[in-house]
Amino acid sequence: MTRSITALAATCLFLSTDAFAPPKTSQHHRHSPSRNHSSLNDKKKSTTGGGGGFGGGFGTKSSSSSTSSNKKKNSPTRGKSGRADLLSALNDDDASSKKTKAEKSFSRTFVKSEQEQILNDLAARSATTAIGRAVAKSPHYNTPDMDPFWQLLPSLISTKFPSASDEDLRRVAGMVEHSLGVGKLDEDVVNDPWRPHEELHAYLPGMGETQPFMDPGQLELCRLMSENYEVIKKEYEALLEERFTPRGKDRFQSVTSMNYESGWKTMVLFYNGHRIKDFPYHLCPVTTRILETVPLAGRIAGFNRQQPQSGIPLHSDGNNMWLTCQMGINVPPEIINENGESVPAAHIRVGPETRHWKAGECLLYDTTYEHETFNAHPTEERVVLHVDFFNILKMTKLEIEVLQYIYEMREQFMKAEGVAKVGAQVL
Repeated sequence: MTRSITALAATCLFLSTDAFAPPKTSQHHRHSPSRNHSSLNDKKKSTTGGGGGFGGGFGTKSSSSSTSSNKKKNSPTRGKSGRADLLSALNDDDASSKKTKAEKSFSRTFVKSEQEQILNDLAARSATTAIGRAVAKSPHYNTPDMDPFWQLLPSLISTKFPSASDEDLRRVAGMVEHSLGVGKLDEDVVNDPWRPHEELHAYLPGMGETQPFMDPGQLELCRLMSENYEVIKKEYEALLEERFTPRGKDRFQSVTSMNYESGWKTMVLFYNGHRIKDFPYHLCPVTTRILETVPLAGRIAGFNRQQPQSGIPLHSDGNNMWLTCQMGINVPPEIINENGESVPAAHIRVGPETRHWKAGECLLYDTTYEHETFNAHPTEERVVLHVDFFNILKMTKLEIEVLQYIYEMREQFMKAEGVAKVGAQVL
């Protein structure tokens, strides 16, 4: 590593306060969807972005910049504001407070020789692991062109999860290879005309067969949401009354410009899996508890509003590790179509299938399929409770914990490089 990379890597390690703590004991089984919780067919050109927020992908330095450039040229609906701006709005921060936080974050000094020794020792021990071998496949490995985060990742994983075997981390290693541009997609993904595989930026291999919509009855999350519909609706109404922050900012945010231009805004309760600073969670305790029964993913969980006569354009979300669940909160009444028939006003199409929201009922779907929505009602908006979460139906508990840790460290590392850069890359 160069000196600058060494400094960044050390900062990333020490920002992770539990990187050297004794590991928690993990059971390496499939994450149980119930045991661990409390009680339109014409093909169109796809546009990336949107669905439930930021896509949560990874990539090398070079691939990140080129992908961003291509998307801006090909997709005029791509979000114009960065993640840092959105977080600032969600947290109701001002410039001075952000500066103070940044200064405090980097006030500690480390002895350079200690940094290098720790990093060298960790790198040597982790180089032969599944993650280490995956990183070594990059053509930029051990060169100045290598993104220092990926160079450091094997050390981070080995330290945080010392008991995890290569077999436990085999699919995670495959995700790392794909992120570095040296992995391969499974044939079932490449051959599916409804899943734009070229838009997959975060990919866990070996997930097996999937489908556009899934049975929500498989998940305790969906049961809890439906059983508590009336309470959740009242909590949503209470949040509407307190939708403005103390500084007068509307808590309903446009996550990307596509959402704004499409008449869709979100009151975000969780962003990148984290709670929002100073959010009035006391107004929605049941909703909050239910959302936290699943491992929230690096996009959003919150209430989505779709304005009348508007819809989200066709797109796909490039991460196959996550699922999306939506429950109808306020669903517009039926309308009369051109044939004089009474039909649902609001719909969502995922792949070749079209479904309609119903109050208190959940839709569970895979956003790697192209999808689009529309609310055809002339005056009534459509509101849903939306949650993105790791695929607990097909991922092990350990895989989810490791991926959550990777996303957390990626975010910390980007902050260490400079807060302004966080908004320029997709997490």
